[in-house]
Amino acid sequence: MNHIAGHNEGQSPGKIPPVTKRAYRRRTSRFAAILGFAGALSSPTLATSSLAGEIDAEHAAELENLVIQDCGSCHGLTRKGGLGSPLTPDDLAHAEPEGLAMIILDGIPGTPMPPWRPLLTEEEALWIANYLLTEPAK
Repeated sequence: MNHIAGHNEGQSPGKIPPVTKRAYRRRTSRFAAILGFAGALSSPTLATSSLAGEIDAEHAAELENLVIQDCGSCHGLTRKGGLGSPLTPDDLAHAEPEGLAMIILDGIPGTPMPPWRPLLTEEEALWIANYLLTEPAK
């Protein structure tokens, strides 16, 4: 058995096998459960969503670009899914902004979702969470 990630017998080493519907459903339902749990958290250290209004227009444009480019590299440039789960308002309808911001800041252990806390402030993560919950995917 070949132990190269994404490589099965008879496949070329550079080709990643397609995600099966069953694996996709399992992954997205796990993500939904994590979001549901995070939405139920109340964090005394994470400020309220009113902070998202303190981001000026220029900074908002930079954060939107970060969402498209950096988040889009895993979640799809249209946020409809890829390696990561979809991040459209419909897919995140059950999530609270604060819980979503916590996931952005701290990542999801055991998954490819990295923590962004070293690069983003709580205010920026909350702005991104509100953006994901309100802006339709393009």
